[in-house]
Amino acid sequence: MFELALIQQCADPGVEIGIVERFISEVGSDNPLAVRITSGNRVILPEAPQTPDAALRLIAHYLGQAVVRVGITQYPAGHGITDASELNSDLLDACGNIQMGSTLFGKVYRIVAHAHGETSAEVFTEALKAWQTGMFEGRYVFGEEDPGPLPTDDEAADRAQPAEHTDEQESPTPDIGEASGGDGMGDDPNQAGIRVDISGLTGER
Repeated sequence: MFELALIQQCADPGVEIGIVERFISEVGSDNPLAVRITSGNRVILPEAPQTPDAALRLIAHYLGQAVVRVGITQYPAGHGITDASELNSDLLDACGNIQMGSTLFGKVYRIVAHAHGETSAEVFTEALKAWQTGMFEGRYVFGEEDPGPLPTDDEAADRAQPAEHTDEQESPTPDIGEASGGDGMGDDPNQAGIRVDISGLTGER
């Protein structure tokens, strides 16, 4: 696992640093060029890339055909893009990957926490599972709308009250089942027919 100083420097400041540490420790990699490729229950094991350019070519080759996870946080490479030419080189930079991964995991964690109405060890474990599978409650979690700040203790207590005492509760949490209008990726982009053009990825960087 990378040093805490790097995580503190690069992690999304909107996500508690302890959560980011545990997230990377549990599901991350210590290799910025790590590329994990899976198709269903099958793990594809190509030769490990030794340079960022080689890693980008490998990612582009499999994007749209398999699930591709990249770097320190094992970020889903297909998230938010429709073509391999849109791949972000920050995926393969340790600090950039930590920033991107912690931001996206923070959203996943908040989605799970709002569904449970609380934050807990169980919520964190479920958020890790959602990160690894890309799915939560039957939906592609990375494409879901961010529900906003984590539930407070008062909100959790309100949920526990009998119905007759809830007249003054706040409006219900927005439905996290609605697909995000921000990136247009309500469906898993790894399952889309992405046109792979790696000609622009083979030159000198």
